[in-house]
Amino acid sequence: MKIFLRVIFVIFIVMLLDILRYFVYPSVDSLKTNNPIPTAFMEYRTAEWANENRDIKINQKWVSIKNISPNLIKAVLIAEDDGFYKHDGFDIKGMENAIERSIKKGVLAGGSTISQQLSKNLYLSPSKNPIRKVKEAIITYRIEKSLSKRRILEIYLNIAEWGDGIFGIEAASRHYYGKSAKNLNAKEAARLATILPNPIKYNPLGNQKYVINRSAIIYKVMMRRGIVISAFKEVMALPKIDEIVKDENQSAQAVDETNIQNDEQKIDKDIAQDEPKADVEIPAASEQ
Repeated sequence: MKIFLRVIFVIFIVMLLDILRYFVYPSVDSLKTNNPIPTAFMEYRTAEWANENRDIKINQKWVSIKNISPNLIKAVLIAEDDGFYKHDGFDIKGMENAIERSIKKGVLAGGSTISQQLSKNLYLSPSKNPIRKVKEAIITYRIEKSLSKRRILEIYLNIAEWGDGIFGIEAASRHYYGKSAKNLNAKEAARLATILPNPIKYNPLGNQKYVINRSAIIYKVMMRRGIVISAFKEVMALPKIDEIVKDENQSAQAVDETNIQNDEQKIDKDIAQDEPKADVEIPAASEQ
């Protein structure tokens, strides 16, 4: 019995040390100037393809945030982390909503912020185990303390997965729409933002109900906030971007969040109907 307890104690200490090391490792300060390619998630995908004997290579091209369409930036923020400029890496309300959706749907729903997603993609595995989530939280805290919001967003948009082997918005934009990320229009941006939760399953050019309905919601919010007009310069104002903490209209945003949640419940039904359709025809992607 004593030997068993000692083994348990040793295992506990090892696990604790493994978690605590993330307070100092890796060096997130280097992200201020270095572009982190490849990421842990890219390496995970590469190993996965090798195990499946699939000849796929990483397609990624780094671009600065000034060369990314404001339409795309805002669409991604609306879809993935609408409170990005108001939280410090953790969106408590978003987590509560995710838990509520998980209970209603009976499956785990995502509630991670862009900073949390970035932490996971850069340094960790896609595993959902609690220890990985603790490590993610530590790295997220450090990233938020070390990097500007603009830099966090720039890295995220350049390493996010947008399809089989497609990483970063520049590669995605060229692959799906045959144009640079800086030239994406609002509807294209809404579609690309829509597939971020599952870019292997969904295609922005496809006719899946989830893609059609979700992108329509995002586009509607963009129009309501006046983001689709060409004069919109908020995300391109580099000296001021980190000072943007409040939305153009907070009351409108609160209405948007409620509408999105209501629409998501309707979309859940469409996803269930869409799931069995393995023969959904998806137009071939163009690539430059």
